[in-house]
Amino acid sequence: MPSASSAAAPIVDCHAHVFTHRMPLAQVAWTHPDYEYSAEAFVADLDRHGVSFGVISAATLYGGYNDYTLAALAAHKRLRATVIADPSVSLREFQRWADAGVVGVRFALRRLPALPDLRGYEYQKMLNRLADSGLHVQLLARADQMPEALGALEPSGVRVVIDHFGGPEKDKGPESPGYDAIFRAIGNGRTWVKLSAAYRIGADAARACAQVLFEHAGPERLLWGSDAPFVGHESANDYQGALNTFEALAPDPAVRRAMSDAGLKLFFF
Repeated sequence: MPSASSAAAPIVDCHAHVFTHRMPLAQVAWTHPDYEYSAEAFVADLDRHGVSFGVISAATLYGGYNDYTLAALAAHKRLRATVIADPSVSLREFQRWADAGVVGVRFALRRLPALPDLRGYEYQKMLNRLADSGLHVQLLARADQMPEALGALEPSGVRVVIDHFGGPEKDKGPESPGYDAIFRAIGNGRTWVKLSAAYRIGADAARACAQVLFEHAGPERLLWGSDAPFVGHESANDYQGALNTFEALAPDPAVRRAMSDAGLKLFFF
């Protein structure tokens, strides 16, 4: 069970990755981890730092290999997860995954030179099925991709959770081209943004983005995630550091609690 050592700890970590040596890497994998971060290791980090619940984020390195994630959900009822899925997945399969603890499907668009046809029949069919199953789209995209991507997701009514501050440019933060599309999407009442992986965009950009996101969204539309095990940046980051960054971005305990409540409501209750 979680430790009671930190009364100020978040209740839910909304973004971490789990994987083992046995999992096959996708051809598009941008790095090849030489270590494991198992579901048990994630749960141990949660316990060590007094965090009660966790959400596994589908790791793009492993593509649509969701078997280990589904097994982790079966073994740990305090976890939820997203998966990576092809547009051809049936409504019945999405509903089966939802029953198993899957909460969304990750659209990993950030490294693509051009977006897939999200407005086309196959993706619109998929988006409707996600909405009908109560699953959200976990959107990993650059800020400049947001207007097109969010505009294509809107007609289905699917909920959207945007990763990593919305993918701003390090030197521009919330002034990044396309970032205003995030503010418009928040206004529809079906969009959340994660304050996660601040180290990937730098402290200054993270601070500036957090400030404007709190102004436009409020804590009820923002989520925190550790991004453990900090793939590609392992040597410079650890779980306690992620918690410290969160506290620096949201120094008011009531704000951090409201963000935890948002994660609990969205993913667990």
